[in-house]
Amino acid sequence: MAATPAVTALERAGVAHTLHPYDPEHPSDVSYGEAAVAALGADPRRVFKTLVTRVDGALTVAVVPVSGSLDLKALATAAGGRKAAMADPADAERTTGYVRGGISPLGQRKPLPTVVDSSALGFPTVLVSAGRRGLQVELAPADLVALTRAHTAAIAR
Repeated sequence: MAATPAVTALERAGVAHTLHPYDPEHPSDVSYGEAAVAALGADPRRVFKTLVTRVDGALTVAVVPVSGSLDLKALATAAGGRKAAMADPADAERTTGYVRGGISPLGQRKPLPTVVDSSALGFPTVLVSAGRRGLQVELAPADLVALTRAHTAAIAR
């Protein structure tokens, strides 16, 4: 299996991590995050989805648990802005270098400001996309925050 930019970033930084591959096929009535949770039998509070948004027009990454949803108002506040909205998927793919359903907060083509939901800090490890559909990476939340230069805030509902 070829390394993704996310996995390469983890290896370069010497960060301990575990890859969790799974069958990326999923029913159309569930999200990519929910499909990962089901395939891996993981706690949906520990599996985080990467959402690309616009805060006052600037692309910004939000990392929230699959078990919840993004609070756009809380994200805007955490990112120092006034208004947040979901980004156009094509903009998200072009800027991060990843495809929808496989966007990782790590190893993005153009690193974006990132906010990780503070609930991540309550777990010894969390799972995020490793840069392709069907591949999650497990790592310490402190390492995720450090590598993405993220802020943490309560941005999930």
